[in-house]
Amino acid sequence: MRIPMVNLRIPLARTQDAWRHNLNQMDQRSQYLLGSQVVEFERELALAFRAKHAVGVSNGTTAIELCLRDAGITNQVVTTALTAPFTGVAIQAAGATPVFADVDPDTLLIDFENAANRVNRRIGAVVPVHLYGRPCDMAKWRPVVRSHGLVIVQDACQAHGALSAGKPFTAFSPYVAYSFYPTKNLGCLGDGGAIVTSRSRIASRLACLRDGGRKNGEQVSRMRGGINARLDEIHACYLRAFLPHLNTWNEERAKLAALYDALLEGVPAVRRLQSVPGSVNHLYVVRVKRRNRLRKYLAQLGIGSAVHYPVPLHLHPAFSDCKQKRGDLPVAEKAAKEIVSLPLWPGMTDSQVQEVAEKVRQFFRS
Repeated sequence: MRIPMVNLRIPLARTQDAWRHNLNQMDQRSQYLLGSQVVEFERELALAFRAKHAVGVSNGTTAIELCLRDAGITNQVVTTALTAPFTGVAIQAAGATPVFADVDPDTLLIDFENAANRVNRRIGAVVPVHLYGRPCDMAKWRPVVRSHGLVIVQDACQAHGALSAGKPFTAFSPYVAYSFYPTKNLGCLGDGGAIVTSRSRIASRLACLRDGGRKNGEQVSRMRGGINARLDEIHACYLRAFLPHLNTWNEERAKLAALYDALLEGVPAVRRLQSVPGSVNHLYVVRVKRRNRLRKYLAQLGIGSAVHYPVPLHLHPAFSDCKQKRGDLPVAEKAAKEIVSLPLWPGMTDSQVQEVAEKVRQFFRS
């Protein structure tokens, strides 16, 4: 593609001195699991995200799963229907059952009223998803959490560096899960993840759980739910090199997203999402009719695109035990037929954004 959905070569080139240095240090120490690179990255990530602790794990799915395991959630969990399937997979892996809520038509974030109405005695937790890097309004959940004794596990797998009402996510719950999939705002060169918390006991338990339930690499503790879910040293080498650039890269994303907004304003066939304060613009998503034709047209011109996500989770066969059917969540179902993600990455030029936007306008003019 002339203009791909994402270009990972740019961040690698910008940071090669740092990650090469980290890789050399790792090789000199010859410790490739739970070594100094992971320890230092956890410290640096916690500092950057204004938390006390970070626990590196194998991926974002496992991060959510371990949070639920640590909280002892085995009943039902409310989450959004419009998210990556891995959110639902993580809930199931923890031994719980997902219950899906509809989304707000303007932001595509979980609809608070719809989700809150699903809370009952069988619900043990809520997993709000900061979709596309756009933070949910976490302050809304405080009364519901207190009155029902709920656990909040935030899926921040697409929201590295985002804030809710100007506050870090850990101000609203002790469990915040991140993914470091390569295309994320902060990614590694494979699968990786982390849990960020400001509670020392939770951090200690999670560090034990990710290492098979072992303490200090020795005897397995009495704590149940331990799995093999460690973050590799080699991934930490790259993440440590990328992390200092995260704020700058997020600023670049914000400028590019604002340029898209300006260029696509006034195109009746393109519905832009309502802006959300604190967003880090992981993806630039719009809603259109004839989405598949648009994507084919763009591909013929060498322009990438994607759909995040084409099927709401309550319609996946894997989640049939939620007993929610087509028509139950109409906003999410309609949005899933219209959403399309346009190219966006740090280092993308204004002229590339202008070309993509012009081709979108051109398609709908014709």
